[in-house]
Amino acid sequence: MPDFDRVRAIALELPEVEEAVSWDTPSLKVRGRMFLRHYEDPDFTVVKVSREEREALTGERPEVFVVTPHYENYPYVLVRTAELSTEELRELVTEAWRMSAPKRIVQAFDGAATPGDTP
Repeated sequence: MPDFDRVRAIALELPEVEEAVSWDTPSLKVRGRMFLRHYEDPDFTVVKVSREEREALTGERPEVFVVTPHYENYPYVLVRTAELSTEELRELVTEAWRMSAPKRIVQAFDGAATPGDTP
C-alpha cells in the first residue's frame, strides 16, 4: 500500500478530509462523501472523476486509467497512481475532492489558495 500512502498524504492536505473504510479498504471522504479509495488490487486507487474527464483520461493513457464493468455507470476511474507524477496526482486528488466537497468549503479553499485577493 505504499503508493496509497502518497495519495493519502496529498488528500489529507485538503480541508475537512477524513479517513474511513469503504468496502473493506481505506478510503478518504469529505463531509462523509467518498472521493478516493484503495482498490482491492494494490496497484490501483479508485478516484472520483467526471464522466468527461474519465473518457479523456482512459483515451489518452489506458494503461494508467482503467474502467472496470462495475464502475461503468459511476463517476469513478481506477488509477495506477504509481505511474503519475506528484503534480499529476495532486491535480487528480484535488479535482476528486472538489467534486465531493460542499461548495462553501471549496470556495473557502479557493479563496485561501489565491494569494493577493485581500486588500
